[in-house]
Amino acid sequence: MQNLLPEPPATRLPADAEADKALAEASAAGTDEAFKAVAATYPAYSAAWAPLAAAALAAGEPVTAYAYARTGYHRGLDALRRNGWKGHGPVPWAHEPNQGFLRCLHVLSQAAAAIGEADEAARCAQFLRDSDPAAADALT
Repeated sequence: MQNLLPEPPATRLPADAEADKALAEASAAGTDEAFKAVAATYPAYSAAWAPLAAAALAAGEPVTAYAYARTGYHRGLDALRRNGWKGHGPVPWAHEPNQGFLRCLHVLSQAAAAIGEADEAARCAQFLRDSDPAAADALT
């Protein structure tokens, strides 16, 4: 059976050159403090929250990872909506400004699983795959 309804267009978040530069400098420094400074300066920038969430999860702090990832996820949802996303449709992994949101969604799924939120973990994993299977493949 063929779907005759048009698919929604892909949502591509705009780049933020200043935040990208700050994140690159934090990555070079490689410290939580550097990443926290980026998140404090650019709190709406999901890419700043993703490395904090990933580091907390790697350090065995799933509640902290969940909090960081959820912040980045919600800030990313806000940005997606501001850029025409209607709650469904592709969010391409290949478009680099989308990667912060997708990374937060991935870590949110992992952190939710680690704290026993199986339904939330499954929902986030499915949302990631629905956004772009390439994101799910790249991050898992």
